[in-house]
Amino acid sequence: MEPRLLALVLLCCAGLTRSLSITSADQSMFEKAQGEKVTLPCTFVLSEEDEGPLDIEWVLIPADNQKKEQIIIMYAVDRIYNHYYAAMTGRMQFTNPDPRSGDGSLDILNLKSADTGTYQCKVKKAPGVQSQKIQLTVLVKPARTKCSIEGSQEIGNDIILKCASQEGSPLLSYDWRRVAGTQELPATSVLNKNTGELLLKNASQDYSGTYSCVASNRVGTDECFVELNVTPPINTAGIIAGAIVGTLLGLFLLAFLVFCCCKKHREKKYEKEVHHDIREDVPPPKSRSSTARSYIGSNRSSLGSMSPSNMEGYTKTPYSQVPSEDFERTTGQNPNFAPSKYDIAHKIGDITVV
Repeated sequence: MEPRLLALVLLCCAGLTRSLSITSADQSMFEKAQGEKVTLPCTFVLSEEDEGPLDIEWVLIPADNQKKEQIIIMYAVDRIYNHYYAAMTGRMQFTNPDPRSGDGSLDILNLKSADTGTYQCKVKKAPGVQSQKIQLTVLVKPARTKCSIEGSQEIGNDIILKCASQEGSPLLSYDWRRVAGTQELPATSVLNKNTGELLLKNASQDYSGTYSCVASNRVGTDECFVELNVTPPINTAGIIAGAIVGTLLGLFLLAFLVFCCCKKHREKKYEKEVHHDIREDVPPPKSRSSTARSYIGSNRSSLGSMSPSNMEGYTKTPYSQVPSEDFERTTGQNPNFAPSKYDIAHKIGDITVV
């Protein structure tokens, strides 16, 4: 085929394929915050050669190439079908209720972080076919940002002001400032915008005041405040000495209470032992007089039975064998006890009469 004829054929084919064109190809990337609304554009122009039925289709292209495309919404045969993707049910619609006007743009309401992905708009009207891809990124604004202080707030110490957001898409950036005055940070401060830490070296009382931390990303900001109060050092030596003295006093008092309890216990035990010292099974001691009487009575009975004839063979009882006062006396008896009338002995001949 001649070169001119070939060029003419290619030009005709190009004209056929360009009969349907998408005119909203200027913006292919969108970044939105969670909860907001986004409009993904898809406007097109038809030509007279496009005589087939109009079909408009929005699909979600998965990040994994092995997965199939997910149809989101479709316009075909003059009807809208929006029940294909349950995750967006009630949150998506065509921007123009009549896409035949040349506007097949898609509105997504109440965006969620899971809506992030690549979307493709396909427009078909035979023989023309065109498509456009749009990258949507749903970011989460910083939220629940908290400020805190690490380190003792005393003169001469290094103090760290911390700031962190519990919610928010990366990349998060943190910035500190003073609320009052010139809002400038101390000259010795060191700021780490990635971690949100502000180091205040060799703090002085001039550093006292209210500080503000602003957390930000590409879709929003959040702020928190903290009050810094730098004070002179505390007299730790006096506190330690007082604690030691207080501890010793407490131990002394405890020992004194234990001593008193033990002493009281011993006294009660002693009184109880003395009270039960007298035993019931020990008979009372005999009296001196009863013993003497018993002995003399036995001798009298012996004498009364004697006659002058049998006195010769009577063996005299020594006077010394009469129970003495010292033998019968028990502990605690009165040594001055008066003697009985029977204690007086008379000697008649060889016989001793009491």
